[in-house]
Amino acid sequence: MPETMSPYRPQMTQAGLIPTHPVTAVDERGESRELRVAGEFPLTLYVDKREIVTLMTLGAHPEALVLGYLRTQGFIRALEEIRSVQVDWEAEAAQVTTQNGVEGWDEKLRRRTVTTGCGQGTVFGNALEHLRSIRLPEVKVRQSLLYGLLESIRRHNEVYRKAGAVHGCALCRGTEVLWFVEDVGRHNAADAIAGYMWLDRTTGGDKLFYTTGRLTSEIVMKVVGMGIPVLLSRSGVTHMGLELARKLGVIVIARAKGRHFLVYNGARRILFDQPPPSGAEV
Repeated sequence: MPETMSPYRPQMTQAGLIPTHPVTAVDERGESRELRVAGEFPLTLYVDKREIVTLMTLGAHPEALVLGYLRTQGFIRALEEIRSVQVDWEAEAAQVTTQNGVEGWDEKLRRRTVTTGCGQGTVFGNALEHLRSIRLPEVKVRQSLLYGLLESIRRHNEVYRKAGAVHGCALCRGTEVLWFVEDVGRHNAADAIAGYMWLDRTTGGDKLFYTTGRLTSEIVMKVVGMGIPVLLSRSGVTHMGLELARKLGVIVIARAKGRHFLVYNGARRILFDQPPPSGAEV
C-alpha cells in the first residue's frame, strides 16, 4: 500500500502555560483562603520580524492562538505559507516565519478597528472583505440537539470553575465537544480553536460554535472565517453582530441556558422537536 502523507504542520514550540496561579485572599469573615486566579500575559506577535499586535492571553494555547489570529484576520490564507511558530515567554513574543515572506503588510495593517472584545480586540478591514466571498451551508438544527449540547458543555469550563475571569469557546459536532478553549478574552479562545482547526484540516460546515461571551461582529466574523454556520451563546448579541450574521447567513442563538434559548437569526432552520411544556420553568 502507498504511504499516506501527514498534513503539513509548521515547526512549533509547545509553550503552553499553566492557566491558573495560587493566591491568598481574605473572605467576608476576615479569614484567609487559598485560591487560584487566571493568568494574563502579553504576547506580541511578529511575522517575519515585523510587529503585528500584542495579545493579552491566558497563555495555555499560544501557538494555536497565533495561527488562528493570522487566519481569522485574513493575514495568511494557507497554513503551508508558515514555516514556524516560536513562542518565547521570557521575551513575551511569538515569532512567525513564513516560507517566502508575505507582501502588502502596510495595506493589511492600515485599516484596523478596536472592537469590544475583552481586553480590546482588533479587526482589520481586509478580513471582512474576504468573508463576503464565503458561502455557509444552510443547515437545520434540532432543538433536542441544542439541549444535549448545552448539557455536554456544562461539564467543561474547568478554568472558570477554579478561578473565574475567563471566557470559554467550543467547537462542536452534534452534541460532541471537539475542542473547548478558555482564555481571558473570548476572541482569543475563538482564535485558538481556529488555529487547531487549521492544523488538523477540520472543516466547519457541519459544526456549531459555542461561546460563553456576547456575540459581537468580531465573533461573527471569526466563525464565518472558520466556515461554521451556527453560533450559540449563553450571553446576548449586539446589534452589529446580528446585522452581520444576517448578511453572512449565520444562525444566531443566544441567551442559551438550561431549556431556554432565543433564536435571533435563522429561526426557520430550527426544528422545534422538544418544546418545554406550556408554563414550565425554563
